[in-house]
Amino acid sequence: MALRICLFVTAALILGAHFLRTGNLPLVALCVAAPLLFLHRRRHSLMLLQFMAYGAAATWIVVAVQLVTLRQRTGQPWTVAAIILGSVALFTILAGLLLNSRAIRERYPD
Repeated sequence: MALRICLFVTAALILGAHFLRTGNLPLVALCVAAPLLFLHRRRHSLMLLQFMAYGAAATWIVVAVQLVTLRQRTGQPWTVAAIILGSVALFTILAGLLLNSRAIRERYPD
């Protein structure tokens, strides 16, 4: 259970670092505060965290496509950036999927 929560917290902090780099402080605050929903032991908070993880993965995919397109236009290498961002997106999806396990659902009643 702790591993699943730690994976989500890590994914949220990585996304927060991305938003900090772009200067979007309200989204940084949201990413840092989101894991606090684990303290509210209700199913709807767990579902919100999953939704946020999947939204974060979509954000990483959009960023990857934008970065690859930009690098291709300028003639820069793009494969490493695509692999890294794709891996981060998969990690974030995994963090969301693991929140749907039976062990976690039992601790978050309806």
